[in-house]
Amino acid sequence: MSILFYGLFAYNLERTDIPKLLILWSGLFIFAYQLVEKRPHNTLLLGLITLSFRLLFLPILPNLSQDFYRFIWDGRMLIAGYNPYLYLPESLIANNTAPIAEAQELYQGMGALNGSHYTNYPPISQFCYAIAALFAGKNILGSVIIMRTLLILADVGIFVYGKKLLKALGLPESRIFWYLLNPFIIIELTGNLHFEGLMVFFIVWSLYFLQKKLWYRAAICLAFGVSVKLIPLLFLPLFYQYFIKEEKTTLLIRWIKLIGFYMSVCVVTLLLFSPFITSEFLHNFSKTIGLWFQNFEFNASIYYIIRWIGYQTVGWNVIGTVGKILPIITIGILLGLTFFRKSQTLPRLISTMLLGISCYYFLSTTVHPWYLAVPLILSVFTRYKFVLLWSLVIILSYTAYEHIGFKENLWMVGLEYLLVISCFIYECFQKKNADTKHILIN
Repeated sequence: MSILFYGLFAYNLERTDIPKLLILWSGLFIFAYQLVEKRPHNTLLLGLITLSFRLLFLPILPNLSQDFYRFIWDGRMLIAGYNPYLYLPESLIANNTAPIAEAQELYQGMGALNGSHYTNYPPISQFCYAIAALFAGKNILGSVIIMRTLLILADVGIFVYGKKLLKALGLPESRIFWYLLNPFIIIELTGNLHFEGLMVFFIVWSLYFLQKKLWYRAAICLAFGVSVKLIPLLFLPLFYQYFIKEEKTTLLIRWIKLIGFYMSVCVVTLLLFSPFITSEFLHNFSKTIGLWFQNFEFNASIYYIIRWIGYQTVGWNVIGTVGKILPIITIGILLGLTFFRKSQTLPRLISTMLLGISCYYFLSTTVHPWYLAVPLILSVFTRYKFVLLWSLVIILSYTAYEHIGFKENLWMVGLEYLLVISCFIYECFQKKNADTKHILIN
């Protein structure tokens, strides 16, 4: 049944067909739950099943996202010898100077909005796009197949190191399939070609090395994760207590490790960015990143409430102002978690990372479905389940594409976050009560 439903999803579904989308999505979650519950100890079988589901998508273009056209564009620009951060597709098409094959098709595919902005994908992502361009520089489907293969290989790495980390933490190895068999992951990452999957691999690999006390390797892996997508930068402050509160070492050694960890992440990240760095790159890259906070709106929660209040009080959209304030609040929350929440063990650190990135998304103006990949993998190593629920109900955000054009159904967005935030609050209070009970017993 899963194979049938994934086949229908990949080969016979339009993004605007919301009833069919919801039925297939819900059914696949039910089937995934049954697979994991009935065969929790047969990790080899479950691993082969996850692979087979992903291979179904291999020879087909994504049908829920058009971002992959921009990925292919960037990769071909890089292979052609051009810095992809310095050129707008819109301008190259208008001037008929695009130096790549199928430029018109790629521009039409990515859409005018995407083509009117400079790329914001970090260098490791660009390297993956370039691999696709190198081997399929004149064929869109061929490029898709190569990029999808890279993401499947990343999932294999998550399977290997995720299992090892779960075993080291004394947790059931089958938990990794709440990520790998999750229909959200299979459809949004393998199916729709979002490279959060590669970033997740580097994060898991980093946590595995951290558990092994190989902090320098952990730092390098985390830097590679940052160079896929910038999100892991949010976690940097949260490592403070893990290193400073470490037992069996002197305070001086702890500070040396902490500073060495931070410096390694920064130096490796800068080295990976260095081939592209120019003053123009810095301007374009920072400008594009800023758009996500001050211009774009999609599937937000707390921000939409603030926006509504703004309309009622001042009469216009306050994103220009609020978009600058919300990141500051997020930084404050991260610093609070850094200094006031105990994170001296790896399980506690992972829980803190999960809470930090979840608060970031609760306060964001834009939350695309594939953003949940990182909190979902972190939840696998904790007792929190609200992200599993979120990965199910995030599909409600696609109701924005039900009609021609784009118009969000705020009732559906409200239902999504009512369920998720309610579960989040319940689990936080449940955890607090459990900790209090443990202290009283001791």
